[in-house]
Amino acid sequence: MKKVGKVATNEAVSAWGARLDTLIENKLTLSHDEAELHLYETFQKASLIQLRFNAPVMTSMLSGRKVMHLREMEPFNYQPGESLLLPSDRLMQIDFPDATTNDPTRCLALTISDEFIRETIAELNEQVPRVEAVDQWQLDIENYLLQNDPEISSLTDKLIRLFRENNPFKPFFIKNTLRELIVRLSQTQVRNGLLNQTSQHINTNRLAYVVTYIRENLTRTLSVEELCDKACLSKSHFFRLFKSELGVSPVQFILTERIRRAKAILSNPSKSITDACYESGFNSLTHFSSAFRSVEHMCPRQFKRQLFGLN
Repeated sequence: MKKVGKVATNEAVSAWGARLDTLIENKLTLSHDEAELHLYETFQKASLIQLRFNAPVMTSMLSGRKVMHLREMEPFNYQPGESLLLPSDRLMQIDFPDATTNDPTRCLALTISDEFIRETIAELNEQVPRVEAVDQWQLDIENYLLQNDPEISSLTDKLIRLFRENNPFKPFFIKNTLRELIVRLSQTQVRNGLLNQTSQHINTNRLAYVVTYIRENLTRTLSVEELCDKACLSKSHFFRLFKSELGVSPVQFILTERIRRAKAILSNPSKSITDACYESGFNSLTHFSSAFRSVEHMCPRQFKRQLFGLN
């Protein structure tokens, strides 16, 4: 790994109790047979700080903001709740536009053995094959930026705790948590592909076809039997594969798609809450309001007021 921009200081305090050698990308490194966890803190503004790792790496923002400069990508803001997967020896150039002593930028970088990743993915494909025989679980580490879901956020928090604790079972716990993280990341990438590039998979993947069918028929009642028939799968097989690749049950997916459509309708100033209710497939305002609150943690009226800054 290469790093530039060192500045010695005794003014700032590390959140992890690490020795403070520099205000820029001060690092605490913790090791395991299959991985290394690097915890970084930056306490002052800086530009084009260089980092690279000699193994595949997952970085995650913990606090503050960076601007990332990567090969074949436009510079982008990198913020808490996001993670980035990069291959071995990929140069990162990083700006820290907001970092201060009182409000540092913090992130982690988790390098994982390439062999360990391959073994985990191979076992996943053997034990839980995907819907289509031509598809394989894999982990794309080529500049892959993702929004952390609750499971990935929980696993990164758990790894920080496990790497730092003194426990005779620590190597075992870390190895199993790394395996779960790899599987969750692969699931997230498959799910994002099926949901965001559905048209690219519609002719080769039955779940992509079902997703398209659901989106085209949201305003009417959709039975699980109907969806199983569209997928040419038994009910039990359909449920298992749908949950495996999309992360939710078919009923939950239909609900979130209806709420997604309702939010788009509510974003139109000329549309009312009643319009959003019936045009997104709900048959009563009471049910719509309850379902919306369960997903968005606010009622439709609050969402619309917040969106347009209304009192």
